[in-house]
Amino acid sequence: MKKLVLLGGGYGNMRVLRELLPNHLPDDWTVTLIDKNPYHSLKTEYYALAAGTVSDQDVRVAFPNEPKLNVQYREVSGIDLDNKLVHLAESDSVSYDQLIIGLGCEDKYHNIPGADTFTHSIQSIEKARDTYQTLNNLSTNSVVSIVGGGLSGIELASELRESRPDLTIKLFDRGKTVLSSFPERISLYVQNWFSTNGIEVINEANITKVEEGTLYNHDQAFSTDVVVWTAGIQPNKIIRDMDIEKDRQGRAILTPHHNLPEHEDVYVVGDCASLPHAPSAQLAEGQAEQIVEVLKKRWNGQPLPEEMPSIKLKGTLGSLGKKKGFGLMADRPITGRIARILKSGVLWMYKFHKG
Repeated sequence: MKKLVLLGGGYGNMRVLRELLPNHLPDDWTVTLIDKNPYHSLKTEYYALAAGTVSDQDVRVAFPNEPKLNVQYREVSGIDLDNKLVHLAESDSVSYDQLIIGLGCEDKYHNIPGADTFTHSIQSIEKARDTYQTLNNLSTNSVVSIVGGGLSGIELASELRESRPDLTIKLFDRGKTVLSSFPERISLYVQNWFSTNGIEVINEANITKVEEGTLYNHDQAFSTDVVVWTAGIQPNKIIRDMDIEKDRQGRAILTPHHNLPEHEDVYVVGDCASLPHAPSAQLAEGQAEQIVEVLKKRWNGQPLPEEMPSIKLKGTLGSLGKKKGFGLMADRPITGRIARILKSGVLWMYKFHKG
């Protein structure tokens, strides 16, 4: 039997499994999924887990239960492309005939002293749990500083305001307004929501150092009880350490068919892949669908198109607590209650109707 091995049970590889199983995998192939956790995690909802407004179980989805799927709960320590081996921590290596790498991303600290030591994270379910424990054990009037005014920082700040109205929350953002890459209507709506709900936004921030209990913005010291870092991501260290061609962000450069240029049998999906759009769950799923189409053609000996179609993204939705939200749908800005309802509906569809 030939082996298709998937590294990481994130959005991309979950979509691969849903497209292939149970009826679209050749009889002489099996699938092995390797992930350190025994479930798929809804990374887009880690902010709510950290804020304490949803439970751990709410952000978990079971892996498919299929006869041709072998799931190994292991941590990947390295990839040997020449010998087609995946090295695992404290376990034997796993061979593959074809490989899809979907190991996700990690926080990027931009070489800021102390940022990797004295901040908390929501980049993994383990770190989101630890951040929850820290935030919800704080005493009244404690100061929480969130660094990064992108989608994760916005959602964490707003959700924490609902969960812990007794805390002082400060959001440090590099832009002149939060969500500066979004249309002005959305940016101003979110900025005004923060002002109305008592979240202090420090715009045009430049964090220069982090120490225990102190955050430095333009070298000015701000006292704080907790710092949560949401100010950038980078590919998983496995990808960063591989001897392959990468872009400036350290993501793997791929052919139009999503495989490594020198390794036709190795694909990269999601946050580790160099793609024209910013990383997102939606992008990873769209890429995964194309990878499955490429796999099917190669298995059947069919020619591949010179170019794959552009991955069409439907939009972006963000929450401001449980009652308000914002987003872009078909380039149309939406704000308020309807945006929050739409986001809740998308999440429900994903959890209970497989995407």
